[in-house]
Amino acid sequence: MKGLDLKNCACFGVAGNFTGHLEQAGEALDFKNVKTLEENAPKALFPTYIPNISESGETPAFLGVFPFDSEKIIFPENEQKIQIEPECAVIFNAKWRDGKIDELIPVCFGASNDVSIRKAGAKKISLKKNWGNSSKGLSENLISLNSFDEKSILSRYRIASFMVRDENVFEYGENSAVRDYSYIYKKLENWLIEKFNGQKDEGPAENINSYLKEADFPEKIMVSIGATRYTNFGKQNFLLKGDKSVVVLYPEENYSAEDIKNLVKENDFSDSRISALVQEVVL
Repeated sequence: MKGLDLKNCACFGVAGNFTGHLEQAGEALDFKNVKTLEENAPKALFPTYIPNISESGETPAFLGVFPFDSEKIIFPENEQKIQIEPECAVIFNAKWRDGKIDELIPVCFGASNDVSIRKAGAKKISLKKNWGNSSKGLSENLISLNSFDEKSILSRYRIASFMVRDENVFEYGENSAVRDYSYIYKKLENWLIEKFNGQKDEGPAENINSYLKEADFPEKIMVSIGATRYTNFGKQNFLLKGDKSVVVLYPEENYSAEDIKNLVKENDFSDSRISALVQEVVL
């Protein structure tokens, strides 16, 4: 989908929307005091980029740095461990009423990489997410979305991810159906609206409604709706200079998992039905 200026979108991620991911990432303890209505519910909504913020507001200044890059990841200074977070991102039009989001209307979706620093002690999730330019990724091939329900085109898509190191392709995240997120479609939409409007600044979470007000109520919002679980390789291997991170969203009726791995080897993502994100790690 052409013509989308992500720099005008407020961008967020969902923590804990695939059962087991937080435990694999060593982040489950960060959310031990977070109460949810259901055991498998996502834990929090966190910001990765807020447009048009002012220096005098309460939105942290680092969130005003645009972090998305479709070609590279700049390794964070003074850090050692960063991991691919393979996700489906959905971009919505936001309808506002009296300072709160009243409705989210789906626009498009695509492959995203919510790359994360692995370190203990960060007080907020966002501190491990946006460390500056080229610290996150979104595919340039975004696919139009006319609905956000069980009949949506999303129900036919899967998420695959890979690390390419020394020309060898390794499966990084478990190949997963978008429909298998813990919260998806209307349930996720309702949860997102609740968090946008009422999430409190406590524990690892932030009061994002105040950030959105300072950004003058953005008309478009992008949400990476959760990272898949890792393979054994993904759990044990962190990104290094020269590695390539690959996240692919593909229609399962047209491609098998092995087909996608072959496309990664060939670096051929010419099919417009595939949303792919290939980023090289640089210093």
